[in-house]
Amino acid sequence: MIEIGRLPNSRAAQALIDYLKGLNISCELMPTEQGVALMIREQQHFERAHREYLHFINNPYDEKYLAASWENGDTHTKLDYGNPSLQLVSQFITGAGPLTLAVFFICVVIYAAMNLGFAQPIFEQLSFFGATAPNSATEFWRLFTPSLLHFSAMHIIFNLLWWWYLGGKIENKIGLAPLFILLLVGGTLPNILQYFIAGPQFGGLSGVVYAVVGYTWIMGHKRPESGIGLPPAYIGFMLLWLVLGFTDMFGLSIANGAHVGGLIVGVIQGFIDSKTRKI
Repeated sequence: MIEIGRLPNSRAAQALIDYLKGLNISCELMPTEQGVALMIREQQHFERAHREYLHFINNPYDEKYLAASWENGDTHTKLDYGNPSLQLVSQFITGAGPLTLAVFFICVVIYAAMNLGFAQPIFEQLSFFGATAPNSATEFWRLFTPSLLHFSAMHIIFNLLWWWYLGGKIENKIGLAPLFILLLVGGTLPNILQYFIAGPQFGGLSGVVYAVVGYTWIMGHKRPESGIGLPPAYIGFMLLWLVLGFTDMFGLSIANGAHVGGLIVGVIQGFIDSKTRKI
């Protein structure tokens, strides 16, 4: 499925879908975190469908859309807006895939357990080599598991919101495999870099978050048809946050090495996938 654009609600989207139907272009709706995405199946229709989408958002009251609804509309289509709280849950689930949600809830469970009196044993089992007692080289999971540790509410909220938003986009629109690679590589190599820069006392998913930021940035620019583009303001914010982390102006312990390492991992994978991955 190929995304041609997004609209705030199903009612607005249906008029364009009816018009595209008259052009023999099949278009379907996919719920997103903010409204609905319009998806087509065939690549050869992308340019025409996207052009019509751009015309629609600039001229939504054009008479041709009303006429198309009369001629091609399905009277059995139900636009169910549902209960707001259920909509929120539905958007949360549909906005991500199984891997995105699994990592999200694992981090939440670990954070909750750490705040219920199990912080020390959890840290001893999941922290990087040398953070507590000397560790055996066979405990290979320690290269990755610090990424699952969070030490404050702001820390985990910031990381998990970005992980859900960007990781969900990647998993839903490109697939589980590229996200799994970003998670595995972005959750290990940046940790190693952070260790050599500042020692073993660190944790958090931010290395992975910057990996998905870098990946989304490159893929959105090189392969816009992938549907995972990120507004420049969002990219600017994350890059500014990365730079400010080196200034210590917030008085926070920030894993700058993991941030830089994650961004590099995501950018490299983005360039590779933009040239090799079929979408």
